[in-house]
Amino acid sequence: MLQIEHLTKSYKPAQQGFLKNLARKFTKQTAKDAAESAHNLETFAVRDLSLNVESGDIFAFIGPNGAGKTTTIKSIVGIHSFDSGTITIDGHSIVDEPLAAKQIFSYLPDNPEIYNYVSGIQYLRFVADMYGVDPRLARERMHKYADIFELTSKLNMRCADYSHGMKQKIAIIASLLHNPRLLVLDEPFVGLDPEATLHFKEIMHEICQAGGAVFYSTHVLEVAEKLCNKAAMIKNGRLVAQGTMSELTHNTSLETLFMNELADDSASLVTGESAVSTCENASIDETSDLSDAAASNTSAE
Repeated sequence: MLQIEHLTKSYKPAQQGFLKNLARKFTKQTAKDAAESAHNLETFAVRDLSLNVESGDIFAFIGPNGAGKTTTIKSIVGIHSFDSGTITIDGHSIVDEPLAAKQIFSYLPDNPEIYNYVSGIQYLRFVADMYGVDPRLARERMHKYADIFELTSKLNMRCADYSHGMKQKIAIIASLLHNPRLLVLDEPFVGLDPEATLHFKEIMHEICQAGGAVFYSTHVLEVAEKLCNKAAMIKNGRLVAQGTMSELTHNTSLETLFMNELADDSASLVTGESAVSTCENASIDETSDLSDAAASNTSAE
């Protein structure tokens, strides 16, 4: 469904040319040295990332702030270009076949922007038209999801008058109008009340049961552990853990795995049962430290 192979994305300072010239002026660098210095200013947001999301997966993508999650997601959906690697969605390259790929998925950012000067129903019609959805099907889906999210009576209001949660619901409905097979979501439950969150989870399961998939980033690890069947963790732009949820959380929790990986400075990739081993070793080390401390205190006494 979604295949990412060796994705690398870097950023260069906006004023790199200015900084290069400044360095040459005050340090008497040669043009070659200045170019090398400028290259060293390059920052990698994602490095050599490979993931595979299969039909039926609800896949959690976790990591600390600044780890590269949003950059990865924006690369998947075609907002960001990337330096190297490939991203294919149901066999369609997001670079070479962007229109075909975008017919398959929907993207919901963490803070969706909608047109405030139109009503909710006008915005939904606009999105449906953009995807070429049959008007009859569009109406059916609009009213189906508006009923689910209790927005039917609010569809004629201007979007500018919507609360944050209502805007999130309209954005969710818009993302479902063309019947996507893949949902790409960035913190999708932010702003939703508990009932709307439950309904959206049910919709995600329905999409997966029909052969689709969900790929979403989150910081709410307890929800991800219960909702998802697979997960991957990214740190400093690199993948550090991935596997099925049962493998990653065997005898531990996703939160414990997350904290152990944050504390580990090594760059090795943890997969499946090795994640369990890492967590168990961490627990043993902590017990040993406590035993050593107790022995030390006893000797001192």
